[in-house]
Amino acid sequence: MQRRDFIKISGITASLLLMACSSDTEDTMGGMGDGTGSVTQISPTPFTPLRSLAIPPQIEGTNINGVLHFDLSVEEGSHSFFEGTLTQTYGINGNYLGPTLRLKDGDEVSLNFTNNLNEPTTMHSHGMHLPATMDGGVHQIINPSEIYSSTYKVKQKAATNWYHPHLMGTTAEQVYKGLAGFIIIDDSDTLTLDLPKTYGVDDIPLVLQDRFFDANYEFDYSPSRRQIMRGYIGDTFLTNGTINPYLDVQAKELRLRLLNGSNSSVYTLAFNDNHIFKQIATDNSLLESPVNLSAIRLSPGERAEIVVDLTADEDKTLSLIEINQSKSFLQLNVKTATIAPTTTPTTLTSLTKYTLEDASYTRNFTLSGSMGNFYINGVAMDKNVINEVVPIDRVEIWSVTNEMSMNHNFHIHATHFLVVERNGSALNVLSNEKGYKDTVFLSPDDNVKLMVKMSDYSDTTNAYMYHCHFLEHEDAGMMGQFVVV
Repeated sequence: MQRRDFIKISGITASLLLMACSSDTEDTMGGMGDGTGSVTQISPTPFTPLRSLAIPPQIEGTNINGVLHFDLSVEEGSHSFFEGTLTQTYGINGNYLGPTLRLKDGDEVSLNFTNNLNEPTTMHSHGMHLPATMDGGVHQIINPSEIYSSTYKVKQKAATNWYHPHLMGTTAEQVYKGLAGFIIIDDSDTLTLDLPKTYGVDDIPLVLQDRFFDANYEFDYSPSRRQIMRGYIGDTFLTNGTINPYLDVQAKELRLRLLNGSNSSVYTLAFNDNHIFKQIATDNSLLESPVNLSAIRLSPGERAEIVVDLTADEDKTLSLIEINQSKSFLQLNVKTATIAPTTTPTTLTSLTKYTLEDASYTRNFTLSGSMGNFYINGVAMDKNVINEVVPIDRVEIWSVTNEMSMNHNFHIHATHFLVVERNGSALNVLSNEKGYKDTVFLSPDDNVKLMVKMSDYSDTTNAYMYHCHFLEHEDAGMMGQFVVV
């Protein structure tokens, strides 16, 4: 880790630890928000013993004439979050969340979503590079009993992506009820590198969320105007849908695929014993080299892959915690290693990188809002308005400014960008965010410059989205759309 990055991370960690001691302090460094929800809403707290972490089942599709078909049912269900109780939920091929879809670069795939709900939905493949009609955005509505097939060729590097609803105005509530699942992509790099790669054993997907429950142990999704502004931030942590989970792991390297699947929380994650870990991947690619960290910040929709070496921790217990809340997302019980050890390489991949000098055009985006309404460049999302027209294969700078006194982030559909500047300097870009990304965090008054290149797919009619991935902000208008020509 470079010295300047250590100073930045250490400063963030120290500040957040101090803020965690004061319930009156509003976090502007990317923590859990202002605590608005916890003042008026308290989830019931029946006895909840440690539970074995649920691991989403992994499916690899059915090969039909060279195309991998994934048949996915979006449905209602019920899930036991607390002992002796059931909560009404939504899920995909199950009661809560969905299966992990395993793809490879070059695969021809068809994701076939059947809507068995009593309301419309969509299903967006977040982080996937694909045609606009296959994106699952606000225009690809799946009405009850209908099937929507997203069919395309996988054309991207290895990544930990995910799928979730994107229905205009109700994305937040549908995700809150449980609609989300992983999409893991492999490529020649990840398949040959000496990394942990046994799914569910030393390669673990973790969707991190928080929720409110009412007195009947049902989800409480009832945000006030203030909570829409500041984000709907629950008081109960869920990890793969499990409250208070543990996982028995081996005394070797452990790979964790972290997804911030919350509606509006920004998590700063660390181990309770200050264990150093290596970040090996950002949203959409491996990093060129691992970055040593003691804490990592993820805003809603962001992903990171980390490797923690537990070789010397046999018979020990440690926890993955959220610093601001001083709560655990996962307890790890380290056992004797029984499968072959791995050694994370010092070089992981080589990335094609663009600089500011490569760009021939700059687009400016300003995030703003008031009184529960949100805007990009002064306008709210209108499905009938194309906000931007982007030429295919042109390298551009997208300059995004958060002019509000609250946290936001910025997500672009169907492409992967590089963060090249924060607040006017390349030195402010941390080493662990120098891989390809699709979602970037902005503190109040932040500006980021992104290198963006739309490739492969052009469509003058069907649009992609860009938006804040704080889901309440997205639903309240902080979203726009663009076509590639």
